[in-house]
Amino acid sequence: MSGDAREDCDPITRRILRILERDALTDPAQIAIMLDLDVDDVRARIDLTRRNGVVLRQKIVIDWERAGEPFVVALIEVKVTPQRETGFDAIAERIYRFPEARSVYLVSGTYDLAVHVQGRTMQDIATFVASRLAPLEGVQSTVTHFMLRRYKEDGDIFVRTPPVERLAITP
Repeated sequence: MSGDAREDCDPITRRILRILERDALTDPAQIAIMLDLDVDDVRARIDLTRRNGVVLRQKIVIDWERAGEPFVVALIEVKVTPQRETGFDAIAERIYRFPEARSVYLVSGTYDLAVHVQGRTMQDIATFVASRLAPLEGVQSTVTHFMLRRYKEDGDIFVRTPPVERLAITP
């Protein structure tokens, strides 16, 4: 959805979307059982949300560190000079087109944009900031925050807690 367009979904479709947002692999037949609906109705509603651009894509969350492929994540605060007639949109678009940019937000506060980036190493991210992001026309300054440990993301907990072992109680 763009900032100007809005697709209103009925309450049943929004319930379906909440289930899919939590687990994109949930089968329409399971959703139909959960919501006491006809499976064909569930499929039709899902298809309509895809055609209307409400559902952008399905996503699986992977713990890449456990999969043996570590990476580095950073949050970059970017102060920009808004452009006449396009404001922050033009510079935001230039930034979100970089493959390193995972998310880009217009934010309130000291900085204008928050850019979530990912790279293989801290040096990769530093190089991205120094050679691609900071030199963009309109970028006044950047502050990079490296994420040192991921505890929770999008509702998923990434920290394994060891099971609590209780001592046996004896008389």
